[in-house]
Amino acid sequence: MKKPLEELFDELLALQEKKLLHFAAKIIPNITPDDILQPNDYPELENHPFFRYEEGVLKGIHAAKMAVLAWNREN
Repeated sequence: MKKPLEELFDELLALQEKKLLHFAAKIIPNITPDDILQPNDYPELENHPFFRYEEGVLKGIHAAKMAVLAWNREN
């Protein structure tokens, strides 16, 4: 069973992924969730500052989740 904090991170990740995909679809209409994992394949995304910012937010949420889970395992 997941702990409430882990569920919160999962919800934040899902919302940020949805936001990122929605924004990317405005630039590249047929983009898929897998495509946004490799934005360097799409120069329109690779060079777009707002997309890169939102991608960084997603990576930050992932990093925070991993740090919290690791800390919880040690304590």
